[in-house]
Amino acid sequence: MSNKSVKNETKRIHLSLTKKQYELIKMLKGEMGNTDAEIIRNIVIAWLAEKSFVSSKIKKRLNLK
Repeated sequence: MSNKSVKNETKRIHLSLTKKQYELIKMLKGEMGNTDAEIIRNIVIAWLAEKSFVSSKIKKRLNLK
């Protein structure tokens, strides 16, 4: 996959965090990723998985086919 196609599939989102929230993100550096974006992306994916949003969406798609 070329950089051009990856860039087209990426969506940038402006996000504001409080100082305390950002300190938590910095504490996770190396554990959940190496960059702020990577850490926040992994937190969101983990939360979605924990709340079963990901698996229920997949189950719904499988049942519709």
